[in-house]
Order: sequence, then structure tokens, then C-alpha cells
Amino acid sequence: MQFGNFIAPLTTYCCAMTYEILIALIGFAFASSITPGPNNLMLMASGANYGLRKTVPHMLGISLGHAFMVAMVGIVLLQVFDTYPVLNTVLVVLSAAYMLWLAWKIANAVPPEAKEVTGKPFTFLQAAAFQWVNPKAWFMAITAISAYAPQDRGIVIGSVLVALIFASVNLPSVTVWAWMGVQVRRWLGTAKRLRIFNVSMAVLLIVSLYPMLR
Repeated sequence: MQFGNFIAPLTTYCCAMTYEILIALIGFAFASSITPGPNNLMLMASGANYGLRKTVPHMLGISLGHAFMVAMVGIVLLQVFDTYPVLNTVLVVLSAAYMLWLAWKIANAVPPEAKEVTGKPFTFLQAAAFQWVNPKAWFMAITAISAYAPQDRGIVIGSVLVALIFASVNLPSVTVWAWMGVQVRRWLGTAKRLRIFNVSMAVLLIVSLYPMLR
């Protein structure tokens, strides 16, 4: 498909989306993006440990990776999960295991007597891949597609439009959390305080698994 042949129906769909639906989608994207969750907790920890500049690839990976996920959920994955329900259970188990490992990594980013942070911030690809094991990201993607991408205008075009709108709201929202981490760092002048902060973030990350596992 040529680029122009794709943009034309996308523009038509955007113009056809009612004002009420657009505002509702933006509101949902903002509310779900700005509230605490695995992505935001990890960004806050990254901002505190590595600074805002080194956290930028992490932020972009979240926003663009999640946008891709939203589009794929609308175009392909909802039908796959309806056909093979066991995949939902597999996803839950893998997600929980991976997030527990991430919590351990965050908690141990700073040894008790270290003067500098060990480890590295998430790369763009790591952050993008993380969306596929993030239970909140799945909830956001499925809800966005189910509620705001009616299939009567074409499932591909609708899914891509919802994904683009979501990304445009998500990036500024997640940036706030990385920025808050940078501000917190000013109060974490010792390795002990930074260690306490990282362990707290790790515990909160584990707690965020509760809605998925209950």
C-alpha cells in the first residue's frame, strides 16, 4: 500500500470521528497514562537513578511501543485471543515473572555502599518490548480499541488512528514521571537513601501486579 493511499482514509476517518468520541479518547489516554503503573514507576526510578536525558529512549520506547501495541491489538490480537483463550493465561504468567525480575533489578540498582548507580537505563527497544508484558498496557490497549475504534470505518484505519492519538497524549504524560524522578534525586544525596527509594519502587512495581493476578 502506498503511503498516500493510507493517509487519505486515515484523514477521512479522523474527520469523521465525532468530537465527543475524540475528547473521550483523549481523556482516557491521559487518565490511564498519567496514573501510577509499571511504566511510570520504572520511569520515575530511571529519572532518579540516571537523569532525564538518559531516560529519553525509555520514554520514547514506552509511547511508540505502546502505540504499536494498540494498533496490533485492534488489527490482529483480539481475534487471536478469542480463538485461543489459553494465550491469556500464558501472557499472565510470563508478565508476572518478567516484572518480578525487573523489580529485583530496580531494588539492586544501588549497592548499599556504592557511590554511583550501577546498571543501565532501559533502551528504546527494551521499553517497547516491555509493553507486551505490562498488564496495564494491555488494559489500556484493549479498552482503547474496544471503546474508540468502531469497525464500521475499517479496523486497520481505526486502530492506527487510536494508536496515534494515544501516543500523542502518552508521551507528555510519561515524561512527567521521569521528571519527578529527577526532582526526587535532589533529595537522595546518599547511596542509602537511593537504595531505599529503589526498593520502594520495586515493591510498588510488585504491588501493581495485583489487579492482573487476583
